[in-house]
Amino acid sequence: MQELDVRNVVIGRQFEDSENYQEFIKIVREKKIKAYVVEAGKRIKIEKDLYFDVLWPSSKKVISENSINNNSLVCKMVYHNFSMLFTGDIEEISEKAILEKYKDTNTLKSTILKVAHHGSKSSSIDEFLELAKPSIALIGVGKNNLYGHPNIDVITRLENLRC
Repeated sequence: MQELDVRNVVIGRQFEDSENYQEFIKIVREKKIKAYVVEAGKRIKIEKDLYFDVLWPSSKKVISENSINNNSLVCKMVYHNFSMLFTGDIEEISEKAILEKYKDTNTLKSTILKVAHHGSKSSSIDEFLELAKPSIALIGVGKNNLYGHPNIDVITRLENLRC
């Protein structure tokens, strides 16, 4: 945001303060960027047939364990018959809460899944992956990163789904 011409930002409702969040707020104010704070239930319309449904976080079920990760923004982008599920840095505890909220719907089913938390062993439980049923799974991770991401068990679970 410091280097680019940003006019609008969307951020999930924050339930814990951090130095990064304070820096974000400072830049938004200095550059007069319009900020939209969202949580589960909000739909962000981009154009006629393109929108994002915000699935998480939820002020009705704030997760205190590793709060910044587990209350990170989870959105489903929908464009006609194509969809992509963006899972942020959520971990198993959030995946279970999201499953509980959407288990009886088709909400999580997506064409593409951006795998949670860089493919960390703390995310991508079987039940969550089975409900998402992606054709393609993407993992954002740097080569030879210090955390050893992605975790081999996550890769195995994705292979078992034939992603």
